[in-house]
Amino acid sequence: MSTRFLAIFVLILACACGPTRAQDVAAPFDADLQRLAEILGGLHYLRGICGSNEGNKWRNEMQALIDAETPSGERRTRMIAGFNRGYNGFQQTYRSCTPAATVAIRRYIEEGSKISRDLTARYAN
Repeated sequence: MSTRFLAIFVLILACACGPTRAQDVAAPFDADLQRLAEILGGLHYLRGICGSNEGNKWRNEMQALIDAETPSGERRTRMIAGFNRGYNGFQQTYRSCTPAATVAIRRYIEEGSKISRDLTARYAN
């Protein structure tokens, strides 16, 4: 009788918990997306201090990336953290536009373009 009670209890407990959420599985290109997010964050800061008058262009690009990828949970958190890491890293280093900041902008645009092309070539349908 106690075995039957235990089985019913476990069944009720399982039903009460509701459906379990699937783990946020990392996509094979998540490392590239995180790097791209970091680049976008860095560009958002650097282009702002270098007087590009682009406003929120790079933040909007990040939002478009999130909207296109629609990550949830931990994946979304990691992408946003990458953007913030890129922004904050340069914010701590540069207070004004310098020749080194200009070089960083050029390199980040080149690297971001390469990542975008590679991801598109490898994973686009």
